[in-house]
Amino acid sequence: MEQTHTSHNGTTATPGAQRRVLVVEDDQTIVDAIATRLRAEGFLVQTAGDGPAAVDTAEAWQPDLLILDIMLPGFDGLEVCRRVQAQRPVPVLMLTARDDETDMLVGLGVGADDYMTKPFSMRELAARVHVLLRRVERAALAAATPRTGILRLGELEIDHAQRRVRVRSEDVHLTPTEFDLLVCLANTPRAVLSREQLLAEVWDWADASGTRTVDSHIKALRRKIGAERIRTVHGVGYALETPTP
Repeated sequence: MEQTHTSHNGTTATPGAQRRVLVVEDDQTIVDAIATRLRAEGFLVQTAGDGPAAVDTAEAWQPDLLILDIMLPGFDGLEVCRRVQAQRPVPVLMLTARDDETDMLVGLGVGADDYMTKPFSMRELAARVHVLLRRVERAALAAATPRTGILRLGELEIDHAQRRVRVRSEDVHLTPTEFDLLVCLANTPRAVLSREQLLAEVWDWADASGTRTVDSHIKALRRKIGAERIRTVHGVGYALETPTP
């Protein structure tokens, strides 16, 4: 494991541009490429090459973001994600060598916020890191000045202040990205939002190459709140269905 920063100031985010990114990947060539690009972007970087080292480093170093490969020695990235998220919430960008939708959905289900399939460009990876960190900052600001009240759409309840969702009075666990995606759809119920609109609103990502990320998050969200609540408009995007008055 490579360490580039030894001071530690608790669980608060590193100030300014000096945000901490933990890269968990057992392919040293990929590790070196990611670390070089992120350092050039102003990030502090540590690396880990297996599951146990990743969990230990995350606990000790308190990174602001985790870049996590699914296939790892020791135990896989999914288990790393579970254990790290149990310690403290942290945005996770998951990497996979397989363009397998099941992997993506499982990854999102254990707390990953986004994913990329290898091979990928370092420019795009760096852009997604910036996007995820901006989302965290916006979420913290929203939590400090929360919207009041609970939005009720039939049996679906969205509590903005507590960032909680209930279906038929039962709590539904959503990842931060899933919650933001649901709120975006709920802000204009029954209106069709394009994938590009959702990328811009939820991910702050203007490049249409990320539309598959939207699709995978929609599928994960459907599994949790009910497939019938999100309508697909083929070739366009998605709409949140609401009960007919």
